Amino acid sequence: MSLASAYGPPRPHPSPGPASFTVRSTNRPRSPPSLFAVTTINVNDTAAALQQEWNSLVLGHVGPACIKVLRMNELPLEEESHDAPEALLVLEGRLELDVAGAAVPVEAGGLHVIPAGTPHAVRPGSHGTLVIVELDDLDELDPRP
Repeated sequence: MSLASAYGPPRPHPSPGPASFTVRSTNRPRSPPSLFAVTTINVNDTAAALQQEWNSLVLGHVGPACIKVLRMNELPLEEESHDAPEALLVLEGRLELDVAGAAVPVEAGGLHVIPAGTPHAVRPGSHGTLVIVELDDLDELDPRP
């Protein structure tokens, strides 16, 4: 089932500015809404201020999803896979992915969702700002003992 069929077509909404969005952020992501602080974050400025490439910073949480930002620096990263899907949004620059053995370039403004359990790696040449959306902690969400 696609997102469009599950939630209907996308609806336009006002944006606070380029590469900015508002998140409800707290150290306790599952707190009642009254404990959340509403913050607008300029994602590009936040990424530019990061001291080290490929070291992500958590911007906030939406339900069980964690939103992170990082800077890419042309160097590759080893193959990995996750127990849940992962969304990769390139704000600026270009992400060079290898997904299950296939080259997948993602340009600025592009979003690529990697299915759960799919091996993927970053190929050389990736640069710019990347936003990652992933589940924060699957162990907390798993109802099994």
